[in-house]
Amino acid sequence: MSEHRIFADSDSCDLYPVAMAIHRIVRLPVTARTKNKKGVRIEEGHLIDNDYTGPVLEESIHINALLNTVPENGPYKGVPVIVAPIRDDNGEAIGSIGVVDFAGVFDLATLMEHQSVILKQVCGKDPCPLPTELTGSKR
Repeated sequence: MSEHRIFADSDSCDLYPVAMAIHRIVRLPVTARTKNKKGVRIEEGHLIDNDYTGPVLEESIHINALLNTVPENGPYKGVPVIVAPIRDDNGEAIGSIGVVDFAGVFDLATLMEHQSVILKQVCGKDPCPLPTELTGSKR
């Protein structure tokens, strides 16, 4: 019987199989590192970097919390990411793993802000009035 364990001192070789499995499932870039060693960056089915760290991975370990943010630097600068801590049996962060937040790429707040402009462009001056059978008014 074989087993796989991740510790605060695990290296990229230890993280690679788990990160690659997640990458194959979600088909998005995946990064991971442990508390004391750099880790991996995987994109498009390939190991891009086996000595990788990133600011959000590091912050997630430091504060031991899930982060859903947009990095200000690094290879994912400006791209929404979700990073979760990897915790030991005591709940302490021993590493972190992250994925590009595909849903976050579609910024709902921005879409809502521009809704009236979009409606005017699509429908003309009057932003898509409801049919009279829905409003009950007679024109």
